[in-house]
Amino acid sequence: MKLADSVVVKKEKITGTFRANAKGFGFVSPLDATNRKQDVFIGMKNTLDALDGDEVLVEILHTAEQSKKGADGKVLKITKHATVDTVGTFIPFSKEDNSGLLGQVLLYNDKITSALYITHSDAALLPNDVVRVHIDQYPNKKDAKSFRGIITEVIGHQGDVGLDILEVLCAMGIPEQFPDEVMEQANAIADEISADERQGRVDYRDEITYTIDGADSKDLDDAIHVKKLANGNFELGVHIADVSHYVTEGSPLDEEALSRATSVYVADRVVPMLPERLSNGICSLNEGVERLTQSCVMEINAKGKILSAKINPSVIKTTYRMTYDAVNQMIDKEEAALSEFSKIKTSVEIATELHEVLYQMRSERGAIEFDDAESKIILDEKGIPVDIVKRERGTAERMIESFMLAANESVAHYFISHKLPAIYRVHDEPKKEAFAKLMAFAGDLGYSISSSSHQALEYFMESIQDTPEEAVLSTMLLHSMSTAVYSEENTHHFGLAAPDYTHFTSPIRRYPDLLVHRLLHFYADHQLTNEEKTELEAKIPPIAKQSSDMERREVVTERIVDAMKKAEYMTQFIGDSFYGTINGIQKFGIFVQLENSVEGLIRLNLLKGEVGDHFDFDEEQQMVIASKSKTTFKMGQPIKVKVIATNKRKGAVDFEHVLVTSDND
Repeated sequence: MKLADSVVVKKEKITGTFRANAKGFGFVSPLDATNRKQDVFIGMKNTLDALDGDEVLVEILHTAEQSKKGADGKVLKITKHATVDTVGTFIPFSKEDNSGLLGQVLLYNDKITSALYITHSDAALLPNDVVRVHIDQYPNKKDAKSFRGIITEVIGHQGDVGLDILEVLCAMGIPEQFPDEVMEQANAIADEISADERQGRVDYRDEITYTIDGADSKDLDDAIHVKKLANGNFELGVHIADVSHYVTEGSPLDEEALSRATSVYVADRVVPMLPERLSNGICSLNEGVERLTQSCVMEINAKGKILSAKINPSVIKTTYRMTYDAVNQMIDKEEAALSEFSKIKTSVEIATELHEVLYQMRSERGAIEFDDAESKIILDEKGIPVDIVKRERGTAERMIESFMLAANESVAHYFISHKLPAIYRVHDEPKKEAFAKLMAFAGDLGYSISSSSHQALEYFMESIQDTPEEAVLSTMLLHSMSTAVYSEENTHHFGLAAPDYTHFTSPIRRYPDLLVHRLLHFYADHQLTNEEKTELEAKIPPIAKQSSDMERREVVTERIVDAMKKAEYMTQFIGDSFYGTINGIQKFGIFVQLENSVEGLIRLNLLKGEVGDHFDFDEEQQMVIASKSKTTFKMGQPIKVKVIATNKRKGAVDFEHVLVTSDND
């Protein structure tokens, strides 16, 4: 064949971010999604030992058109490591060790999948010090099977109060301190608003407004007013701290806020998105002081339909700083609370009525309401967990949620109706595989789910209400849900059954809300040009991705700390027995949740049955079956367990099955 007759097809190459799966494969999200929007699958043998978050150069092996399963490729080069510095606990090697290594660092960072050994330290070390490590060697298929690094800093010593949580925060890259230039800007902001700052704002200072938050909350970013109009409709005012007035675009405060993107709440502390001078000071809607706000004042009819919404920069002066407990007492007609907060007695009555109207409206359109009770871990002055308290959400908590949802929808509808670039909170339909398992499992229990439509799910939720299977089926439905994210595209919010939805109500602790406020100011001030629209359409997508990524980091961090402290709490109960509920089944064991919300694992070999029984996992029926007695263990089933071990670092609690008999029960 002549050279001129042959055709050499160059394979496409892209640069993207590698996302690892625990099973060894991964996906690459293109950095430039202009020509390729779908992720590229990377098989286990084609990862080049890339770590989660690494920037990689990928060669496309098969395009989506060539493969029914989507595009796949192989990593040619790791162009940028995501993890260069990390934090963990130093475990020294013995003096007899002749490897030339100082020791190993134990990590919470699950991106680092192999051991991390220390070759050198810039600081004097003690066993179990929490240290910062700079990684200078990564595993590769040629000559390195482990990570190696240099200790650059000792963060704390074993026994320091709160060091365990600090270690997790540092390991997840969550900074507790603000840079000097950020603090300088924050400290330069006045403690009171000026007459000039009130100009051009709607004045709601004479309106009876009040905040409703937890008793220990200090960053109060939302206030409400509620009343009945002459035509019988409701007026709901949602007034949100105007953080964007102080955090100007491109300033050190703004850049740091975007870097964090969210406040982080763990056990005994809050790592705020903004310095406390702002979050607890001039931006907090404290009782009896004037504050700058963005207000969304809605007229709502008796069916819960929002007839109109006025969105304006404003100024308010709250009448009361209320707690959820106090408002719940008012709703329950407790005289002491009604007398103490008499100025808002009528408002709370109307607010309660409006909440019921809005709840019914959301229910009728198919919104999915999950009502998990929250648990709070109580720590003593040494950071040791002493109790786990479950808190049921009362009417006041649900009421504020209803009002915030209404405001968020109204603001999103404003952007959509005016065809303005914006950021949205979107939520896709349930994950197909998980939902299929739910349908099959529910069917075996006698409950029907015909589809993932809102109507079908509403019928399903009603059919399982107040049944023994409600807890397990609700949990399975929750786990089948997709993860809500931020996006420049308004693709709807499935869980809320809302066609238009954004986040407007928490700019102190969420960057997307801060951006929404900034956009509202910008659009109110002048007519948007085509050039400005194009610029915003380019700016918003990376902000949406950063916000989604940092929210995911916050969720993982909270989960790690929660599991760690619960495991530490349960250490005192090793040898004690408890009743719980089976809330997960895998081929290696059964997960059980106790009444106090602690979850632990019974490995299959620790299940009890008749002599000669062994236990097998039936994946199709999602149950464990005893070979001889045919005893079954299913989701939602009550079970008695004994605590046999805990591992604080892994956040693990191990249980043993306890047979219930008339003698030991």
